[in-house]
Amino acid sequence: MTEHPTSHEGRQPLAARPQERARPRQQDAAPAAAAIPGPAPAPGPGSNPTAVPGPVGAPNPATAPSPAAAGPDPQTVARREGDRLRFVGAATRRIARGIDLDEIVLGLCRASVPTFSDAILVYLRDPLPVGDERPVAPFVLRLRRSDRLRLSDDESDVSPSAERERLRLPALDPHADLMPAAELCEVRAGGALAEVLRGVRPVFGDSATARVALPELLGAGRTVPSGHRAILAPLRGRRRVIGAAVFLRGTERPPFEANDLLVAAQLATHTALGIDKAVLYGREAYIADELQRTMLPDSLPQPTGVRLASRYLPAAETARVGGDWYDAIPLPGSRVALVVGDVMGHSMTSAAIMGQLRTTAQTLAGLDLPPQEVLHHLDEQAQRLGSDRMATCLYAVYDPVAHRITIANAGHPPPVLLHLGGRAEVLRVPPGAPIGVGGVDFEAVELDAPSGATLLLYTDGLVESRLRDVWTGIEQLRERLAATARLTGPDHSPPLEALCDDVLDILGPGDRDDDIALLAARFDGIAPSDVAYWFLEPEDSAPGRARRLARRALSRWGLDELSDSVELLVSEVVTNAVRYAERPVTLRLLRTDILRCEVGDDAPQLPRQRRARDMDEGGRGLFLVNRLARRWGATRLSTGKVVWFEMPTRSQ
Repeated sequence: MTEHPTSHEGRQPLAARPQERARPRQQDAAPAAAAIPGPAPAPGPGSNPTAVPGPVGAPNPATAPSPAAAGPDPQTVARREGDRLRFVGAATRRIARGIDLDEIVLGLCRASVPTFSDAILVYLRDPLPVGDERPVAPFVLRLRRSDRLRLSDDESDVSPSAERERLRLPALDPHADLMPAAELCEVRAGGALAEVLRGVRPVFGDSATARVALPELLGAGRTVPSGHRAILAPLRGRRRVIGAAVFLRGTERPPFEANDLLVAAQLATHTALGIDKAVLYGREAYIADELQRTMLPDSLPQPTGVRLASRYLPAAETARVGGDWYDAIPLPGSRVALVVGDVMGHSMTSAAIMGQLRTTAQTLAGLDLPPQEVLHHLDEQAQRLGSDRMATCLYAVYDPVAHRITIANAGHPPPVLLHLGGRAEVLRVPPGAPIGVGGVDFEAVELDAPSGATLLLYTDGLVESRLRDVWTGIEQLRERLAATARLTGPDHSPPLEALCDDVLDILGPGDRDDDIALLAARFDGIAPSDVAYWFLEPEDSAPGRARRLARRALSRWGLDELSDSVELLVSEVVTNAVRYAERPVTLRLLRTDILRCEVGDDAPQLPRQRRARDMDEGGRGLFLVNRLARRWGATRLSTGKVVWFEMPTRSQ
């Protein structure tokens, strides 16, 4: 039986590599089925198609028209176009998988090399405009990334100069991926490069404008392969050109075809749109992250009788924005308000609502309202912000003199109290309804706060995840606190900062589903022997009695050197209180690392410092307080106000 001759005409793919070329990195290449076929090679010299006779009745190959004369086989053309379409689909999907800027550019490089080109250079505008921002002048392009075909698994075996000679690529740094000498390129207005970028469509490297534009882009003295072996493709986003990509092929591959310009246009378009989205997302995430972080306290206060530490952890780099917050607010009478809250959701809206609720809580704390009243007003504020604005919050007030803490809860996880002996206790606090539900009452409980104990307030991201429920997480937190306390012994409390870090270690690999806010308070308290408290009737003799009482207390504490200054300031503040008060005035002295004096009355008007004229009989009391005291202030209460000042002791 006579054999038919087998023709391989039209079956050589454009992206096929010769056998002697080393295999490229498989993970960097596009799918093999997406290889783009190139033009069929012409019959070699000396070939004789008539050497093998055909079957009976078959046309004589010697007299039949040659394939070149008859044109490409339609099936071959269709197959090449199908391969080209499959490549474009696979490449654009790879580009679309990128989230940030670097991933998108890397996707373009990995999809293009080696399937579509032997090398690629990607330039982006510097800086990249965001949204409707006006681009910065002058128009500057910066090389963002480059990639090239690896000729062997070990590039040290290939001479860089020999490689450049074989691929006829620009003279580049052998230790970088096609890094040209000029990393920056300023696009001159009216120049050839500006004309190509303005035209948007990709062009061959040997076109009239590209021959001038490419050296301008790559740098002076740089050359590109001759013929249709380079494509310059502008990267145009939604509003403007944001960069350019250069595709290069070596001499061992067929040159680019006209249809390859369409492929380059598709790659450039998808890349530019992805970059636009990535830049917009990055700006939004940055703004939201900064918004949230600026709404959190830069530093915690240092109130008398309590030490504080805090932590904040975002859920992940891809979801950094949330509504968790914490706060510590000094209150009159050396008290401090401890607040932890969590707005539902992860968005700029959640961060903005968090900021409004935190500001509202600070304002309400300044009015010295009970914790349950603070939550009630926060609930009303959340309802004014919208029907779906919900949050959980825990508000606690610690009194270092009474060694008591008052707590109210609005749907938040309960706090954990670590006692000095190492026992960790989940406090029984009425859970309440979340803020924003409306129409509910909140209940406050008052508990002992012994000296040396540590109160831990946290958001649900610390104890709840997809792998465990909230009560399991709370139990793990309690056990971790107890184990940490046992390491330091029964007579000592663990260091506060180290305790916060150790608590975060309970988080496993799959536990970071939500952001985390953590606030720890170590109760030192103020001993009764360091507190002096009196009631003074609002009469003319009150300032003199206040001076005598203050002098005796300072003498008992061994602070006689402060007597003159403290007596003068106490007299001025009490005189001002007696002038407007109708009920007894309170005088309290607190000795800690500083000496603090507090004078309370039932008049709501806050005193203001003013400059007295020469003939005025009064108006100089607060001027003296401001000059002699280390700090002073006035706080309005629901029953009046408190004016306080602090004096340094000998230890300072």
